Amino acid sequence: MLRFHKLALAACVALIGLQNQVLAEDAVVAKVGDLTITQSELDLAVANLDPQLSQLPEEQKKVAALSGAIDVKLLAGNAVGEGLKDDPEYQRRMAYIADRELHNLYFKKHVVDAVTDDEVKARYEKEIAALPKQEEVRARHILVKTEEEAKDIIKQLDAGKDFVELAKEKSTDPNKSEGGDLGYFTKGRMVPEFEEAAFAMEKGTYSKTPIKTQFGFHVIKVEDKREAAPPTLEEVGPQVRQLVMRDKYLEIIEKAKAEKKVEIVDEALRKGYEDVNKQQEEQPQQ
Repeated sequence: MLRFHKLALAACVALIGLQNQVLAEDAVVAKVGDLTITQSELDLAVANLDPQLSQLPEEQKKVAALSGAIDVKLLAGNAVGEGLKDDPEYQRRMAYIADRELHNLYFKKHVVDAVTDDEVKARYEKEIAALPKQEEVRARHILVKTEEEAKDIIKQLDAGKDFVELAKEKSTDPNKSEGGDLGYFTKGRMVPEFEEAAFAMEKGTYSKTPIKTQFGFHVIKVEDKREAAPPTLEEVGPQVRQLVMRDKYLEIIEKAKAEKKVEIVDEALRKGYEDVNKQQEEQPQQ
């Protein structure tokens, strides 16, 4: 996923979350002179607490947020009395905030709310179809400290000793009580030396030489090998929905750019903007 648009998408979703809080039932929780503090304002104050204060228990967070909100209302009232609403800096900030909130409303309507379950399912099926087939192995192991111990265990296996019983008796790994069972795993889950040995073995066989890793010496038995099942829609649904949302967002942005001329006056900024867009066009979508 393109990093720039991924960050933009995440920011939009977060801002919409706060926006939805404003739409909650607006009961008045405090009065400051002629001004009021509503429940939605308090919710926003809680959501924007400093990281340290956000660790407080819920009721203490509300009190801290309310205290800050009262301070804001007091000085905001004074500012209005002094005519600071006409201050150019205030006007610029309010214009930016208004644009941002309109952007978020449009984003929610045409991206978040526009994504259907059918679109998510279709994208999931497309992504799953493009996934390379992966093999997974179910293995057991016996972990010991020395190569001599591992060789002795292999001799006992050659003599017919049961692998599970030997694992329970000899292994130093915490899973010894399960007979050294590691369950199923795909490539990339184990340390390289262990993984290479396990995937090279046939089902039902055990390693004829000790496998050395950073943890010690292993004797491995491969119980099963099969094709790994892809993740289910239920497991990856939120991520897939994000992909669909990203595509909708990019489509809307590109259409808007085509309809409206974007002109950047500053040469350095224009070059940087063009470079970023070029990199995004060249980067394959995921």
